[in-house]
Amino acid sequence: MSWGLWIGGGLIVIALYIIYVGLITKKNKVNEAQSGIDVQLKKRYDLIPNLLTMAAKFMAHESQLMEEITKLRSAAMENSFKDNPAEKIKNEHLLENKLKEFNLSVENYPDLKSNQTMLQAMQSMNDVEEHIAASRRFYNSAVNDLKNAVEIFPSSMIAGMLGIKADMPYFEAEEAAKKDIKSSDYFK
Repeated sequence: MSWGLWIGGGLIVIALYIIYVGLITKKNKVNEAQSGIDVQLKKRYDLIPNLLTMAAKFMAHESQLMEEITKLRSAAMENSFKDNPAEKIKNEHLLENKLKEFNLSVENYPDLKSNQTMLQAMQSMNDVEEHIAASRRFYNSAVNDLKNAVEIFPSSMIAGMLGIKADMPYFEAEEAAKKDIKSSDYFK
């Protein structure tokens, strides 16, 4: 009979340990999920303004390049070889170099349009937002698992003895977070 008590006691200790490990694992999973949200938000904070700045600079570069080509074309047309051949050659070389720069841009970006750049920036923003949403779902799932473990018997007794609480809130978007990102704020 003493073997039965030892085996029964051992099984109870093993069961308690398994419950303890499960609770600690679930608590740590919530902490990991919180950290994951922080990482994704940091990515948003760093990436989105940079993408918008890049798009704005690209658009400025595109319009600047076009303006430079237009000015150089006008300057090249104003001078004739007869009046000032050195100035004509200089302007033609400048125009030729700008056209080569433009052609290289066209080769690298077949659809060299500002709206394409903005579409790409918006796609990147959508990707970041999807990662944030996935991180939030992971967090809510981890919180749900912990809440279930803390509230369901017998792990609720062990959680109470260990002081493990499931007081972490579910992630619910605030009204301010539901608003669209105003890209115009980045083009000042």
